[in-house]
Amino acid sequence: IFLATVQATEEAVINAMVAAETMTGINDHKVIGLPHERLREVLRKYNRLVK
Repeated sequence: IFLATVQATEEAVINAMVAAETMTGINDHKVIGLPHERLREVLRKYNRLVK
């Protein structure tokens, strides 16, 4: 059960990171969405990318 929880949490975090878009909030605070290709490179580097 522990491993399943870890895997589900990891997937949820990655999904949130991929779904995030650049946006501007209160007081013109800007948050930049992650570049998807760079995220793929990092996941590939640490053997976390599923084909």
